[in-house]
Amino acid sequence: MDSYLLLKTIHVLSSTLLFGTGLGTAFHGWMANRSGVLAARRVVNRNVVLADWFFTTPAVIVQPVTGVWLARIAGFPLTEPWLLAAIGLYVLVGACWLPVVAIQIRMQRISDSTPEGMPLPALYVRLSRWWFALGWPAFLGVIAIFWLMIAKPDL
Repeated sequence: MDSYLLLKTIHVLSSTLLFGTGLGTAFHGWMANRSGVLAARRVVNRNVVLADWFFTTPAVIVQPVTGVWLARIAGFPLTEPWLLAAIGLYVLVGACWLPVVAIQIRMQRISDSTPEGMPLPALYVRLSRWWFALGWPAFLGVIAIFWLMIAKPDL
């Protein structure tokens, strides 16, 4: 396998990891919050934070490094409109993800410190709504990036 194909494989795998982890943690977080079960929320909040550190963060770093490297090898200037659009969307996704990380950590701390049998405070509910709302532009942004990378349209 030549270096371009190896790099492209790493890029595709890390984008898959980024998307899959995001979708999986979003589903589990949403379902745990809907359940109303404090123990479920505690476990899922802890695992969502861990998944972000173990899977999402490395993928977030690998994506732009391998993406720029691939563009250079393939001869695409970074000023290609489809590539600029993808980079802009990646920044948007990151702008949604960074607050989500902070929100997830706060939700974990709140759920861990809430005594068994007590309701979660209103702050937790507000944070979970923000967490959910910020996930949508990030999810749709990643879908659009996938399309741009595959189609490479003339914009």
